[in-house]
Amino acid sequence: MINVLFLCTGNTARSILAEAVLRKHGGSRFGAFSAGSFPKGVVNPLALETLSESGYPTGGLRSKSWDEFARRSAPEMSLVITVCDNAAAETCPIWPGAPVSAHWSLPDPYTKGDFEEVFKSLQARIIDMTALDFEGLPSAVLTLKLNEIGSYQHE
Repeated sequence: MINVLFLCTGNTARSILAEAVLRKHGGSRFGAFSAGSFPKGVVNPLALETLSESGYPTGGLRSKSWDEFARRSAPEMSLVITVCDNAAAETCPIWPGAPVSAHWSLPDPYTKGDFEEVFKSLQARIIDMTALDFEGLPSAVLTLKLNEIGSYQHE
């Protein structure tokens, strides 16, 4: 199982969208999680609406602290992907298992006013990520590939 933790500051939209997309497209190969450095404690209703309108399940999605995933009892992450620039600039906890980390810079859909565009970008990136062959791939190469996926624009 390749566990992926998506991080954003508030854990209200981008990281929540990413978690839901990976849950649907990751199958039994991936575990999907999200958290925030300073979680708001609620999921943005527009994020839930965007997911629902696109046929993605929203049950169990909640805004939570990244501290939950730094505990020894937490699932061990294989990948940690920041999806906002603020979270990427913060000092993250030390994650059990020393996961590979990457950054996918995405605009805040709330301030930009376009949840659909951010959702589609995450969807395309996550589908590309799930297509990677993770077997025997050195961490440095995996980091490079994940950052490449995060750097290009999707139509």
